[in-house]
Amino acid sequence: MKRNLLIVILIAFISCSQNNKGIETDFDHLLKDKFSEKEPGGIILVQKGLEVVYLNSYGVADTKTNKKITANTIFNTGSISKTFVSNGILILQEQGLLSVEDSIYKYFPDFKNKDIAKKIKIKHLLSHSSGLPDNRKTEENKEFYMTAKDKGNFEPLKNVDSLVFEPGEKFEYSNPAYNGLALIIEQVSQKKWQDFIAEKIFKPSGMSDSRITDGDYPTKDVSHAYIKADGRYKEFDYGEYPTFAAAGNGGVWCSVLDLAKYELAIRNNLFLSKQTIEKSRTILSPKNWKDTTPPKIGYSWFIQDKNDKKNKLGVKIVSHTGSQGGFRSFFISIPEKDIIYAGLFNRPVKNLSEVRAKGLELLKKHHWIE
Repeated sequence: MKRNLLIVILIAFISCSQNNKGIETDFDHLLKDKFSEKEPGGIILVQKGLEVVYLNSYGVADTKTNKKITANTIFNTGSISKTFVSNGILILQEQGLLSVEDSIYKYFPDFKNKDIAKKIKIKHLLSHSSGLPDNRKTEENKEFYMTAKDKGNFEPLKNVDSLVFEPGEKFEYSNPAYNGLALIIEQVSQKKWQDFIAEKIFKPSGMSDSRITDGDYPTKDVSHAYIKADGRYKEFDYGEYPTFAAAGNGGVWCSVLDLAKYELAIRNNLFLSKQTIEKSRTILSPKNWKDTTPPKIGYSWFIQDKNDKKNKLGVKIVSHTGSQGGFRSFFISIPEKDIIYAGLFNRPVKNLSEVRAKGLELLKKHHWIE
């Protein structure tokens, strides 16, 4: 009996190894022509449970030092940061210190039009459905926005005299909404929101190498971001890109390995309850919805239900992307299959949406989604 069991285990191990080899080859083929080892690049991770199915890095983190990108290289994650802010709000709700049903007037009574502030709830900011217009003049006032933090980026919204639509009626992506949410975390927790996230999320998740922008921080031990101009790569992050210092919308920096730890902590309810996580990763469907397309977002997370006609995998997909200066990122979770598929890059990548889509097709091809 024991001998038969050992044979079964050995066959399973060989089969798994062969399966991994095939998917590694296919991912290499998908990505190899997109990067040069002497230029800015990125890293891709595919993980199932605790098993790393694919992990490969491309290019350099810094064109001055030619330091190679590795699994431990820290990138700015762009708008993936919004999921940390959202989870910070939900932690405070579980502590009984606020509610997503709270009017933002409770936290920003200095709105010029108080009626507008009173009808917008925290949940509207979380789901990009507040109707607040982004009235920042980032191009006209570049010098200010090069260093403006969360408060400076949210302040103009307090002066709006009308909404684009009524709260909950439509989806319109908003960066300054998340600057406002970061400020709410600070008010309620009575500490810097960066410190709150580090304590309540980074620490329990084991994200020891992660950090959050605070002005020009961090300035060392991280990858730099670049764009190509006149045939050469030039730096395009803090100091070159307006609003880079605003952290609530895109200030989290981490390695791809720390990003995987974050997802595992979410699945294991290390900082939020199972009920809250499920709610945050379920599409919000407001009763007053009037958009021509159906809602697609929970509390910060973009959701593709398994029954969605556009979903070719037949499983629920939870995701977020990021773009900040020259940084690009994507993060895909398939919770019911324990799959994480993530990419961090320090330059724009041609057809990145195609990389995401074809990567998922490869997971299905190699039977990781069944």
